[in-house]
Parts: sequence; structure tokens; C-alpha cells
Amino acid sequence: MTANRLTEEVGMSAQPAGQQGLMKLLRTLLDTSGLIAIFVLLFMALALLIPDFMTGRNMVGLLLSITLIGSLATTMMLVLALGEVDLSVASIVAFAGVVAAVATTSSGSVLIGVISGILAGGAVGAFNGLVIAKFGINSLIATLAAMEFVRGLAYITSGGDAVMITVPAFFELGSAAFLGLTLPVWTMLACFLIFGVVLNMTVFGRNVLATGGNAEAAALAGVNVRRLKIIVFGLQGVVAGIVGVLLASRMGLGDPNTSMGLELAVISACVLGGVALSGGVATITGVVVGVLIMGCVQNAMGLLNVPTFYQYLVRGAILLLAVMFDRWKQTRRQSH
Repeated sequence: MTANRLTEEVGMSAQPAGQQGLMKLLRTLLDTSGLIAIFVLLFMALALLIPDFMTGRNMVGLLLSITLIGSLATTMMLVLALGEVDLSVASIVAFAGVVAAVATTSSGSVLIGVISGILAGGAVGAFNGLVIAKFGINSLIATLAAMEFVRGLAYITSGGDAVMITVPAFFELGSAAFLGLTLPVWTMLACFLIFGVVLNMTVFGRNVLATGGNAEAAALAGVNVRRLKIIVFGLQGVVAGIVGVLLASRMGLGDPNTSMGLELAVISACVLGGVALSGGVATITGVVVGVLIMGCVQNAMGLLNVPTFYQYLVRGAILLLAVMFDRWKQTRRQSH
């Protein structure tokens, strides 16, 4: 960490937390103005070129379609800001959905099913954090292994097939609406708000960014880096558990095959939104815009009936461009 950066952080710590958060929010808006402009231009182009894009029904559908990526991106943002990565989120979503379906069907209680699914996700996330923090295993390798064995747990729990949910009240979780928006959409918006506040206006958020920027310096400054990693991965697991429960409710079953490849879409949205893969840099505004860009592109391809295999090409290109953009920004920051 450079002397200038240390001086800046010391100066920031001397300011009131509210003022610090406001200044950080203003910098965030300035830093992401280019990305916002890209999103506005993309949105306008799609609105002009695709007749059904701006319909109210499609806008609601667009919001619903990004709920998985949007909710998970808020905690993936924290994981990446730590300088880590989590490839197991899609498997956790599937596992949590299966656990919720099995628990709901066997107990007849929606509450027990929901709590079981969320706890299952949180337990896997905390376990990932423990393995990474305590044993010093690279998060890419640790969560790659978790991706496999958690998916295996989902198959074992479900008996290798989808678990049908026999309690009708469980379906209301995914379809319940308020002000025209369903519960999954409200959950995503709540995640944006909560983790935006956590990142920008709390000591916890500042510690995450400081650890991602320089873990040794953060530890010397008194940050419990191990505990921080366990908490962040635990939060990732809890949110993945919530997403898995809501997805199972929308589908009406717990499917161990669901959400394949979702982790790459979530990481793409975060990187596209300016979260540095090397850690230390993240903004909730950028993540929201990154999620919206991903959602608009996917929605447009659906409206245009683009074949699935071409959609894979587009998503791969977006991921590659996002990584190249992240590399360009790192080079730019180092040159200043």
C-alpha cells in the first residue's frame, strides 16, 4: 500500500461515518458514469430496435429475469472485493432448493422448508470461508471443489431426480406480489440496498475493501482477516440459500440440475460493473448497472429468438470483454 493511499485512508477514518459514506457515494457515481452512459445507450438502442422491448409486461419480465444474478451479485461483490472468488454459488442455489423442497414436503411446513434451505446455503458458504481462511487454500480451487461436492449433495438429497413440492402454500413465495413486483424482485432490491449500505457506510465494508487491497496491511491495522473471510463467504451462502428457496418456489420443485453456469454470469455482471478481480475495488452502483446490462442483453436475445448456442457465444464474449475491461482499469490505476 502506498504512502498516499495510507494518508487517504487515515484522513477518511477521521471523518464522520455519514460524511465518509456520502463522499464515497459521490466518487462511485463519478467513477461509474461511463458505465451508466453505456447502459443508457444500450437501453435506448434496444427500445428503438426491438418493438416489444419497452412494453410494461416485458419490463416486469426483465426485472424478474435478473433476480437470480442480481441478488447473488451483491454478495459476490464482497467476495471479489476481498480478492477472492466463489464458483460454488450455482451449486449452493440448487442444493438449497432441494433441501427446502424435501424439508417442506416431509414436514408439511413452509417455514421449516424455508429455514432449512437458507441454513443449508449459509452452512456451505461458511464452510467455504473456513477452508479458505484457516487453511490458506486458494479460493478458486476451494470453491471449484465445493461446486462439485455440493452439486453431488443436491443429487444425493433429491435421490437423483427433481423433488416435487406438495405444499401449495410454498408456491406463494415465488408468486406473491406487492405494487406489481413479485417477492424475488423485492428480495433483489433489498439486497442492493442492504449490501450497498454495508459496502459504503460501515466499518465492515471498509475492512473488506482494505483487505482486498492489501491483506497484510489490513491485518497489521487490526482487521481479523480470517473472520472477515468466513463472514463474507457465509453471507454469500445465505443469499444463495434465499435465492435457491425462491427459485424452488417459482419452479414448484427442487431440481439438482438447476442454475448450471450461473456463477459465471454473476461474476461477469460484477466485473462488468467495475469490481476488480484483484480485490480492493467495488461499487454497488457499478454492480447494479452491470446486472442491468447483462439482463438487457439476455432479454433482447430472447425477444429476437436468438438460438441458444449463439447466446452462449454472446455471454462468453461479455465475460471476456469484462475481464479485458477490468485489466485495462487496473493498468490505468497503476499508471496514476
